[in-house]
Amino acid sequence: MLQPTEGPEAAKAAGLRYITDAIPGIRRVKRRAGFSFIAADGKPITDRKEIARIKALAIPPAYTDVWISPISNGHLQATGRDARGRKQYRYHKRWREVRDENKFDRMIEFAKALPAIRTAVHSDLGRPGMPREKVLAAIVSLLERTAIRVGNEEYARENESFGVTTLRDEHAEVEGSKVYFRFRGKSGKEHEIEVRDKRIARIVQRAQDLPGQQLFEYVDDDGVVRPVRSEDVNEYIKEISGGEFTAKDFRTWDGTMLCALELAALKAEEESVTARKHLIAEVVKGVAAHLGNTPAVCKKSYIYPGVIDEFLKNGALQLLENAAARASADALDRHETAVVALIERLIASEAEPLSDVLAKSVRAERAKRKRKPKAAGRSRKAA
Repeated sequence: MLQPTEGPEAAKAAGLRYITDAIPGIRRVKRRAGFSFIAADGKPITDRKEIARIKALAIPPAYTDVWISPISNGHLQATGRDARGRKQYRYHKRWREVRDENKFDRMIEFAKALPAIRTAVHSDLGRPGMPREKVLAAIVSLLERTAIRVGNEEYARENESFGVTTLRDEHAEVEGSKVYFRFRGKSGKEHEIEVRDKRIARIVQRAQDLPGQQLFEYVDDDGVVRPVRSEDVNEYIKEISGGEFTAKDFRTWDGTMLCALELAALKAEEESVTARKHLIAEVVKGVAAHLGNTPAVCKKSYIYPGVIDEFLKNGALQLLENAAARASADALDRHETAVVALIERLIASEAEPLSDVLAKSVRAERAKRKRKPKAAGRSRKAA
């Protein structure tokens, strides 16, 4: 599997150059019949191949402040601002492949970091008062239990859609040791979630008593009430895990974990490939409903593809569960351990690492470029 995973190393592994939009790039200029493209030196782009590359990026016409990579093998191909002023990015296809593959490599490391995360969360939940660490621990506990999105203030403000950090007081109702969350999430999906935990219930109730409409707030060392931001959550996750993990890693792990367990419960060795595909579709639909995604997005972004491929090929998933007692309450349980072992086995059995595929692709493209002038030369001689 591909090991260099960040920044310049990942780009190099993919046969690309790591660049940013801080370097001079190509500008897009509106014309009557569409757009023209201006190079950094002020000259219009006329090369058909270069224009075709730019158009293939499918940059929406409404984007403003458009920057386009001046090199075809830049890992970042374009940036621009959408109608709401948010910066959007277009990446090279091979860069996306590297990142998507690495996401599932990282998921294994995340699963192995879960015991450390749980230990820190349990400790911080016991802190007195409402300090930052205690409230963040409650949020991380909810991320693991429910797979709620972490939330974004911009989405909450503009779309009235919420995640755990942007929930309002009215989105939660406490009854004894139970907390009921009812809110609208991304894409307008309505969520109704029940959590049973005395400590979480007490923290939510105390959070509701703090001034302000936002649910999750904390009291700093000076006694000032401050709202929790998604950046705070991701920073806390990195601190307690010792790795470069974020809130989204909980959803990727949860999606793969749930899919693997559901498929492992099915026995379809005697079924046709068509029947297996139908079973997979039903499982993915259930996982998507749990995560609040469409099945297509869920399958592409939150489920390790090897799990689905294995079931499609064999009609079964073999989870080898160890019946031995857990080392601690925070350790991975037997189901989690079995899924980690399954994915590690599937990764190890892959016939060709992505890095090799990418290397071959780069060599093939270079060879193709070398052959073209020779072919043209022979054509002229023949003429």
